[in-house]
Amino acid sequence: MMAADLIQRQVTVIAATTTPAALAAKAVTSVIPIVFTVALDPFAAGLVGGNATGVSNYLSDFGAKRLELLHEVVPKTTVIGMLVNPNYPDAEVQRKDAAEAAHKLGLELHVVNASTEGDFNSAFANLVQLTAGALLVGTDTFFLSRRDQLVLPAARHAIPSMYFLREFALACGLMSYAATLHDGYRQAGIYTGRILNGAKPADLPVVQPTKFDLVMNINTAKVLGLEIPARLLALADEVIE
Repeated sequence: MMAADLIQRQVTVIAATTTPAALAAKAVTSVIPIVFTVALDPFAAGLVGGNATGVSNYLSDFGAKRLELLHEVVPKTTVIGMLVNPNYPDAEVQRKDAAEAAHKLGLELHVVNASTEGDFNSAFANLVQLTAGALLVGTDTFFLSRRDQLVLPAARHAIPSMYFLREFALACGLMSYAATLHDGYRQAGIYTGRILNGAKPADLPVVQPTKFDLVMNINTAKVLGLEIPARLLALADEVIE
């Protein structure tokens, strides 16, 4: 509805700063320029070309890398849970990537779903029943907006968790590994300015991230009784104490 309202207002350019916003904008106009920042593969999602360009924080091996880092923190854990919103556009891609990575590491991966805040309690209850020793949280803007509600049950059930943005670690989540978001927003702003000055979206290539941040929350690790390996502490871009 909001995207359609922007079309009626005949805006000059649409800046879509989330994946759902970008998909909604692309669905209602093929004329008004769209500058997006998204966390999924923009090519597979049909966002690239024509009237759209922007920044993609998507990397096909993100799930694998996050799982590797999480496994390094809890090396004795063999059963890993993964929380996914089945309504997220590339939820199945995330699940498959994580499953492949888990298989290579010799880990057992169990996927639990949550698409509303009311699903969180049952999702964590399932994780406990599955004896999951750690949790990989799938990328989803809904999860980000409910980060406090996700971090709390992870702490209550003492499940070490890997998240997809720094904001979770700031909210007392254990750790996160992600592209640097503010760089992407800055680039999207640059592209928006260039389009306002006459550039065409089709002439501006989609930008991919070049910097990735590993954030560790030491206080949370202590509460969970974990000792973060020295190698990871040395690699971390930010250590929250």
